[in-house]
Amino acid sequence: MVGGLCARRLARRSRSALIAALTVLLVQTLIVWNFSTLDSGEERENGASNMREKRDRVAGNKAAGSDYFQQHGVRQRRQQHLPPPGRGTSRHIQQPDGYYSHRPKEKSRVDSNNENSVPKDFENIDNSNFGARSQPHRQSVGAASSKQQRDHLQEKAHAQQQAWRDSSPGLGRSSNEILPVGHQPLAVGNNDTSYPGGHGTAEGPRQHYRSSQAQQAQSQHRHQHPHRRQATAATLEVTYDQPPKCEISGKEAISALSRAKSKECRQQIAEVYCRHKEGQLMPEKVTRYCPLEGKANVNIQWDEDSAESFPSKPVRIAFVLVVHGRASRQFHRLFKAIYHTSHYYYIHVDQVNHRKPTNTFSWYKMKCFPVKSKSFSFHFRTNNQLVAFLSKYRDMNFIKSHGRDNARFIRKQGLDRLFFECDTHMWRLGDRKIPEGISVDGGSDWFLLNRMFVEYVINSKDDLVTNMKRFYAYTLLPAESFFHTVLENSAHCESMVDNNLRITNWNRKLGCKCQYKHIVDWCGCSPNDFKPADFHRFQQTVRPTFFARKFEASVNQEIVNQLDAYLFGPFPQGTLALNSYWENVYDEPDGVASLSDTHLTYYHSFSRLGLARAAASLQGNPKDHSCRYFPMGHPVSVHLYFQADQFQGYLVKHHATNLATSKLETMETWVAPKKNFKLTTPPTSTFSRLQFAEIGTEWDAKERMFRNFGGLMGPMDETVGMQKWTKGPNVTVTVVWIDPTNVIAATYDILIDAGAEYTHYRPPLNQPLRPGVWSVRILHHWSPVAEMRFLIAPLAYNKHQPIRQEDTLKFHNGPAKNSYMEQSFHGLNPVLNIPVSLGYVEQAKRNAALTGPELERWLDSLVGELWEAADICAVGPTACPVMQACSKNPWSSLSPDPKSQLGAPRASGRIR
Repeated sequence: MVGGLCARRLARRSRSALIAALTVLLVQTLIVWNFSTLDSGEERENGASNMREKRDRVAGNKAAGSDYFQQHGVRQRRQQHLPPPGRGTSRHIQQPDGYYSHRPKEKSRVDSNNENSVPKDFENIDNSNFGARSQPHRQSVGAASSKQQRDHLQEKAHAQQQAWRDSSPGLGRSSNEILPVGHQPLAVGNNDTSYPGGHGTAEGPRQHYRSSQAQQAQSQHRHQHPHRRQATAATLEVTYDQPPKCEISGKEAISALSRAKSKECRQQIAEVYCRHKEGQLMPEKVTRYCPLEGKANVNIQWDEDSAESFPSKPVRIAFVLVVHGRASRQFHRLFKAIYHTSHYYYIHVDQVNHRKPTNTFSWYKMKCFPVKSKSFSFHFRTNNQLVAFLSKYRDMNFIKSHGRDNARFIRKQGLDRLFFECDTHMWRLGDRKIPEGISVDGGSDWFLLNRMFVEYVINSKDDLVTNMKRFYAYTLLPAESFFHTVLENSAHCESMVDNNLRITNWNRKLGCKCQYKHIVDWCGCSPNDFKPADFHRFQQTVRPTFFARKFEASVNQEIVNQLDAYLFGPFPQGTLALNSYWENVYDEPDGVASLSDTHLTYYHSFSRLGLARAAASLQGNPKDHSCRYFPMGHPVSVHLYFQADQFQGYLVKHHATNLATSKLETMETWVAPKKNFKLTTPPTSTFSRLQFAEIGTEWDAKERMFRNFGGLMGPMDETVGMQKWTKGPNVTVTVVWIDPTNVIAATYDILIDAGAEYTHYRPPLNQPLRPGVWSVRILHHWSPVAEMRFLIAPLAYNKHQPIRQEDTLKFHNGPAKNSYMEQSFHGLNPVLNIPVSLGYVEQAKRNAALTGPELERWLDSLVGELWEAADICAVGPTACPVMQACSKNPWSSLSPDPKSQLGAPRASGRIR
């Protein structure tokens, strides 16, 4: 009895202790959840959808670095804790360029011919739900700081730095970390999950915690981009011209409806969803006509000698060129390389870039549209070699399959999802079933098909072709699966060769990104551009290969020059513009509606800088107006200009009225960026890893460059800071962002490991950013390492019209309460010797109200600090005696460019 009673009491005590422990754990969890959720401004929505959306936003801010990846965390600091630059008290550890992976590194296959949009490690890409989005939400939590002397602050900061070093066992162990100067670590645990292109973080990156800091952690913030949040589906208000014919209950369709811009697009989405829901859209079963059980496996060998012997009955090739973008000169070079009068050429211009036909290709007698293209592929064997090879195997179809688990391919390629395009966006509307009776295949959308199979696909009305056209009409990437599936299931299946005769430059560390979410509800992988160091790969391949991709002259033109010389011999000595490259970014037929207000503002300012240079050529003669102009109208065209693969600036063609003759003239202005990065570390300094740093937008982590050349940025842009490093010892640096009124907008530390090459980070700054010249300082152990400047231009246009004062006050006054982050960094001004001046603030307020000519003068003065008019030339007749014709200026887009210019076919039938 006694023993039983004691046992029962002990059991009750044990249960009480367990309940108490669980209660404490629950309270701690709720506290952490409460602060991390409320302070980040996030709302939970659709479970995995919300997690996915957060991961994508965090991924946009990842810093880049080494070839291996760790997981990292984000924390911001409150004002009363001021740790020193150089060692933060919290971690935002940045991801290196590339997808996140914790698996052992794979050895990259140099001669990989896997051209599928999702390469070997495509299973790492997570395409969970794309949730609905609401208007941006911001929190401004500023804490006032007491004014202290610089020495006292520095001493205190050093003490806190040392305390953090002593108490944090993890500090210095991870690399490529961003450490926003501030918070002590906050306990949230480790939520590992897959991210597009690899493994990453879900709710929040990994964070480190010590029990002695529990009380302090309750008042701290975990910062997850407070300027953005998601709304739940219940809050959506969707309007239609006609109500949907069914109840729209799928969360992906609801999300698409909430994000679609036009009422017409929402109506179409609803109609497609309802037809699919009623079973009217997709075939349930499809007939298979292939007599084989599995997939054909024809082995084709490459014979270099036989390829050189020209056949007696050569095949004629119909080239189908799908082009997009604006690199027309690069396309001309490709066309010259593959052209022969015996073949046929069909050019499909992407719908977004379609323009009225021109006579560019009139004498080639081919079906084409005007070319405004970015053709990523290039020919690296001669036309005769290709003809000889295809003549030998004229009955075969060369198409590359993914070569992996088919069910996984279907899932990762999104073939089991319903897609629909409108508003220039590909919307994901829900699940669908693969039709029964056939084997779905897919891979590269680059292939060589014989005439018999092409005629079958075009003309056949059988069950397979008809239903496959229905099925792939609502597919994300139909060209990467339609032809594969039809060929494998048709009577032509035995002609399939699993090779598309192409080399592709896959770099899995960098190529698997989620960079196209603004135009498609999906993520995948993309090849990298070839560079001169890759040239040996074209000579060492043992498979039959004739084409390679990707090539972008705006990234590297030298490799294109090397291939051109390899195929056809070098250009004659002294050939003009061999190392020059021009790429059009705007033409008058596009209309100014195709430009952002920021770019339109810059282009007009560039034009005025050119006119000022022309007037300066008069050497101050006040009575001579022959080179003085009044600007007229919008720009005519804009080109990027490169020399030896280095960006040289913008070329703006524009109209202006000559004040001496009152006649309209057309001219082209070349504006070049000034040097805005300088190293401040003495040559004898032990810190010498930093090579270059830049601020910009449109960071391409795959090619490690800003696609917004020259950094044309306005108040509503999300800026990214990039640093380039040499290899060396592990190092921590502090990055400080300073606005034009000397307000410290952001500060964070970066931990760079020994092998890091690039780091980049987008601080979540509240908008609008204050117009003017900003500076970013990089410090190492309190010592200045480098400084760079960048311009946030005030907008001269809003919705493509001259901006009105109520809009200037909205866009040019800086963020609410002058707070770029949830906390203030005002206390660091004396530490960093950054003076605080009310005069700067008052002048900024006056500038924010400017409109018209006063605004233009302010804008031009700012642009002139970071850009200079390098030259100006005349497109046509001019009254200015010192202005040269553009055709005689080697920098002008109107100057000769023999390597890219097309001429009449020669007697051999070729152009090149």
